[in-house]
Amino acid sequence: MLFTLLYITWDPSKGIELGPFTLHYYSLMFVLAFGLGYMLMTKIFKIDQVNQKYLEPLFTWTLVGTILGARLGHVIFYQPELFQQDFWSVFLPIQTQPEFKFTGFSGLASHGATIAIIFTTLYYSYKIIKKSPFWVYDRLGIVVALGGAFVRIGNFFNSEIIGKPAGNSPFAILFPQQSTEYGEIVPRYPTQLFEAFGYFALFLLLWFLYRKTNKKYEQGWLFGLFFIILWAIRFFVEFLKEPQGDEFITFAGLNTGQILSIPFMIAGFIIMLTSKNRTITEEENSKMD
Repeated sequence: MLFTLLYITWDPSKGIELGPFTLHYYSLMFVLAFGLGYMLMTKIFKIDQVNQKYLEPLFTWTLVGTILGARLGHVIFYQPELFQQDFWSVFLPIQTQPEFKFTGFSGLASHGATIAIIFTTLYYSYKIIKKSPFWVYDRLGIVVALGGAFVRIGNFFNSEIIGKPAGNSPFAILFPQQSTEYGEIVPRYPTQLFEAFGYFALFLLLWFLYRKTNKKYEQGWLFGLFFIILWAIRFFVEFLKEPQGDEFITFAGLNTGQILSIPFMIAGFIIMLTSKNRTITEEENSKMD
């Protein structure tokens, strides 16, 4: 009772009831992430004077890479036993064990999505738009930072990826929907909101640098910065999170999410440091059939 009086209790409905169908808030945030991302990339293509015909395949390949990579990443890094226990649930929005059930796409890992998007963007860059992959990565990073904020807000609506007990922290929130998994309801850090705020701030920074500086002509500079800051946010917020599933790897007190973030941050530094070698002119930037 005392906790209820002192802290915000977060216990929302699962979604919007539309007759027999429920529009889950997490799904809505996912749709918003891709919808706003599409609109933003449309504006970016106009700024760079790139033919809009190249927008649809970028959207398609990014969507496929995000969903498939995020799902495989979660299973490989956090729940590998699913390959044996319920193979079809790895690739389809269902579970077959212990009973058949439609679950939607749940259990998604951002590290897996990132790896998959890197490869789908390579294909898109060389086979479709015929530009340097770093040109595409620089712009895609802006969109992904914004989309990541909405995905984390979706996690907040689902009361998932919650934080550790927060003690007397003024940021603490009660998540009663997680009582079956974590036991007694105690004030916890809203780590989903911490990440969402960080990603939104990163989006604003990248958008400012893209619009107001010449860094977009140093191919890879914006992308490298995106990698460094995004994975640094993830790395530090992980200290406040409850473990996600069975931790696949741990080392020196770091969890799986933190260890997987380190190579991405290192790659970001390398990409930034070498970006001057890939500098193009304004005319080359907008040259497109």
